[in-house]
Amino acid sequence: MPETRLIDCCSPLVRPTLTQAEAIELERLFKALADRHRVRILNLLADAEDAVCVCALMPVLGLAQPTVSYHLKLLVEAGLLQRESRGRFSFYRIPPGALDRLGAVMSASVREAQAA
Repeated sequence: MPETRLIDCCSPLVRPTLTQAEAIELERLFKALADRHRVRILNLLADAEDAVCVCALMPVLGLAQPTVSYHLKLLVEAGLLQRESRGRFSFYRIPPGALDRLGAVMSASVREAQAA
């Protein structure tokens, strides 16, 4: 039987592109985004001109105040939202640059796939 050679036709599967700290940060972001209500909240706030009160989100989401507040809390902890107290009410907004890290990772993955 003739001897066959391995052909180096594929790029290696393992390329370190993320540090441990970056992977932990992305895990936190992806966990926060792993719920349809939180994705909808971000979508609603992305189009808002000003900070939005939790009471304005309740009817749009069809959820009770404690549930909406829980989702908002997780998004704040992940660094995707900013909370501002005005009297007894809390208002939320997407701080500048909050979604940049997620977008940068996604575009880097797309660029790598296109280059391959």
